[in-house]
Amino acid sequence: MSKQKSELFATSMDDKELILRVTNHNDHSAFAILVDKYQKLVVNTCRGFVYNYADAEDLAQDVFIELFESLPEFRHESKLSTWIYRIAVNKSLNHIRKKKREIIFSSIVSAFEPSEKQQNFADPNSTDEADKQIKSAELHRTIKEAINKLPKNQKIAFILNKYQDLSYKEVAEVMEVSLSSVESLLFRAKLNLQELLSEYYKKNIS
Repeated sequence: MSKQKSELFATSMDDKELILRVTNHNDHSAFAILVDKYQKLVVNTCRGFVYNYADAEDLAQDVFIELFESLPEFRHESKLSTWIYRIAVNKSLNHIRKKKREIIFSSIVSAFEPSEKQQNFADPNSTDEADKQIKSAELHRTIKEAINKLPKNQKIAFILNKYQDLSYKEVAEVMEVSLSSVESLLFRAKLNLQELLSEYYKKNIS
């Protein structure tokens, strides 16, 4: 079979078939299809933990290297995406520990919107655009700092659920904990964030 026909054949396979092609035949075109399929998922997941997009892309490369090396161990007991999420989270946490960088989560603002009254300070009709941008940046920074202070498991559950939009069940599978544990982690994370952010709102919202 020619290389072109082999690649075309591989694109018609599901994940399980592609994995078998990689592990049994060292088929790089099959693995390239998996990379293409999950590239965005991996980069976005890493981006939820690390400071900038370049770091997320670097981590994504590490994730796919580990994925390639660990595919022979994959037993299809969960979805491949769950396995990949787990690798991406672990790589991101290791990166943070080694580099001692701040965690960024600027996109989480939408998951923790203040009430309508609290939003008045950022009225989109305001003529003072510069002041609005300063306050918006300050809010992003404050939320980032608050998430940084969450215990590790609360942080992971919160990011996966609110940033990656995973269901409680999917978060439980990625973290390898029970559904009730995820519910508890998210409940406590939200309470902690409310407490951490309350001082900001008291000072800035009249």
